[in-house]
Amino acid sequence: MSEPPAIRVMVVDDHDIVRNGLINMLAAFDDFVLVGEAANGETAIRLCQSHEVDVILMDLMMPVMDGITAMERIHADHPEIQIIALTTFKEDHLVQGALQAGAISYLLKNVSIDELSAAIRKAYEGKSVLALEATQVLISAATRPPAPGHDLTEREREVLKLLVEGLSNQEISDRLVISQSTVKNHVSSVLSKLDAANRAEAVALALKNRLV
Repeated sequence: MSEPPAIRVMVVDDHDIVRNGLINMLAAFDDFVLVGEAANGETAIRLCQSHEVDVILMDLMMPVMDGITAMERIHADHPEIQIIALTTFKEDHLVQGALQAGAISYLLKNVSIDELSAAIRKAYEGKSVLALEATQVLISAATRPPAPGHDLTEREREVLKLLVEGLSNQEISDRLVISQSTVKNHVSSVLSKLDAANRAEAVALALKNRLV
């Protein structure tokens, strides 16, 4: 019975010590083969065009091109390549950004060698592995109430922007070339969606939540 083919892995990290450490780790396993290394996302994209890659270990914070941007490009051009985000950062926007960009797994660099090697094998099989911190971010995002103004239409955002500028209904009507009754309806809808008692409160909420 023939041995299964080795998993072709690329390591992308701008820190030489970290990158070399990961490469040495891969060498300790018979079922991994290093097919490329890069110090930034731009180089990683080029390597994917000239090398056959199964799994990429991708750092997020790198010069020239960050990991999330590189993931988006690689995932779009090579959807068969599985990408593991491997980073020291666990901020909400990075976890969500990496997963939205196409990462199959999100791990922190304090992961053990056995855990990382298992994650590479799972990624090769199309299975995800998430660090506890990343899982907590996703749970929090799923249970967090939607941000104020998430349901405003494009026109309502335009009206809100003009409210912030201090324009009256008549001035908004003139600026947007719509009737005053239409402006009044939009303003009422904006106040309702923001749960604001009046225009001043709507403006305060807009500025606080950076809606305009």
